[in-house]
Amino acid sequence: MSHVVAPARDELPPPPVRVGLVGAGPWARAMHARMLAAGPETALTAVWARRPEAAAELAQAHGALAAGSFEELLDHCEAVAFAVPPAVQAGVAVRAAAAGRALLLEKPLGADLAAARAVADAVAEHGVVSQLVLTKRYHPATRAFLAEAATRQVLGARSCYLHGAFLGGEFATGWRLEHGALLDLGPHLLDLLDSAVAPIVSVRGTGDPRRWIELTCEHENGAVSQASLSGSVSLPRGRTRVELFGPDEELVYDTADIDHEECWPVLRREFANAVRTGTGTGIDAARGLRLQELLDQAGKA
Repeated sequence: MSHVVAPARDELPPPPVRVGLVGAGPWARAMHARMLAAGPETALTAVWARRPEAAAELAQAHGALAAGSFEELLDHCEAVAFAVPPAVQAGVAVRAAAAGRALLLEKPLGADLAAARAVADAVAEHGVVSQLVLTKRYHPATRAFLAEAATRQVLGARSCYLHGAFLGGEFATGWRLEHGALLDLGPHLLDLLDSAVAPIVSVRGTGDPRRWIELTCEHENGAVSQASLSGSVSLPRGRTRVELFGPDEELVYDTADIDHEECWPVLRREFANAVRTGTGTGIDAARGLRLQELLDQAGKA
């Protein structure tokens, strides 16, 4: 008689991380809910939003609970993902951290530097895992670019993040139209420049972030970089491009041909692993606070 040997307990995969989602708007529907529900590393267990009917619709679509309150959401999860405006995220993220829940945070952390600092401080005080949804950082092409950049001497860089989403459509939301491209797109580009060139020591901005804003960054290694940001220009498709210059051949990162769907499984897997091991990736609330300090500096220039 043959016997089937069960795998050893330590070979069994860990159970999926139970994640509650705050928010039921366009980005929650397009990315967060379907990514978290797809698993296998995570399970979407509950959805809470300021509009109960939107939360109920999104929860039903993914077999999750529509929580009647933020406290009820916390009761049904061990980690909380946020897909809400930064002013809303900051307040509830502090409460989630105090409740001991891991955080999957959107950028920017808050609507201003004080709010962002409150989130980062709560994460540090309560010792919870945090991870920032800097989407492009989870794509293999981005990681290959940053790895190659680390081998280069960079003297200068220029970059842009441009699209027309603020001109109309469901992503032309109130906070984006109020604060413009600096808070919405700036974290992505500043993160890439800070990582690819060298830490940014100062940044100044010119222009109107609701129309077009230009950033000049000075880096720790003496390099200077430029960043152009706008969500109000008509383009066939969004454009994100970083060009590094130095003694070697230029190095170019361009998202025109990358599939952003490749980001989500990496993000989900790394967040779940961080929650299970208690060890973050470094793309966390502290990183978000650093980026917000740069945004604040650029906005005051």
